[in-house]
Amino acid sequence: MQASEVPRAMAAAVSTASSLGLTVDDALVLHDSNKLTLRLLPCDVLARVAPVAQQVARFEIELAQRLAESGCPVAALEPRVEPRVHERDGFVITLWTYYEPVTSREVPPADYARALGRLHAGMRELDVPTPHFTDRVERARQLVADRDRTPALADADRELLGDTLRSLGRVIGERGGAEQLLHGEPHPGNVLTTENGLLFIDFETCCRGPVEFDLAHAPEEVGEHCPGVDRALLRECRILVLAMVTAWRWDRDDRFPDGRRLGTEWLSRIRVALER
Repeated sequence: MQASEVPRAMAAAVSTASSLGLTVDDALVLHDSNKLTLRLLPCDVLARVAPVAQQVARFEIELAQRLAESGCPVAALEPRVEPRVHERDGFVITLWTYYEPVTSREVPPADYARALGRLHAGMRELDVPTPHFTDRVERARQLVADRDRTPALADADRELLGDTLRSLGRVIGERGGAEQLLHGEPHPGNVLTTENGLLFIDFETCCRGPVEFDLAHAPEEVGEHCPGVDRALLRECRILVLAMVTAWRWDRDDRFPDGRRLGTEWLSRIRVALER
């Protein structure tokens, strides 16, 4: 979120929660990307705030509710208020349960794999309209092709990313294997380690495709604990996903911490992976 919008976004979240009877004296910024994630105190509620024009909050709430009802490991909405999208001052606000993080140990890959497997099992039972994963690949390719949005990207790197996104997106999309509803970005940043176990958050990136596309976002060791995975497809998906996230790091508006250094490092990793 643009720095100039953050104070208004925080004020919108505080005002919304207060109007619903929740006690809010302070708001702590937990994460700032395309949306703002806040911890509201002392009511201890997690608020997610996004500009109206950039949000899919209604879809995310409905999907999270349906997944929770199916017993999937997902973060819950705040139970003290009506589960809906709130609009205020040009922002949409959704309110969620805040989970105190458990940071005493790393997540065992087998636990990560089981949780993701449970999520995928629940998602297979849902029939909701979502974009295909290749749509997301195409958006990344268009970003790379737009010199105004990625002005710092060197020509050779632009060609590498564009060709990788185009070719692998087509090859994977044309494989014709089983596809289903996916989280879209089940990387560690979208997994909470709580006293209730692992819980997935942030469903705005949901798409349809092979489960290997989701697994490509998780640490490599996680895939080793997933039976029935197409290992060749997973390797291709890992390169494709790496190309996608590398493209986003070169967006002139990217706010990812140390993003430009990571973008440079990941370009080298893509070259090595393709040579193999």
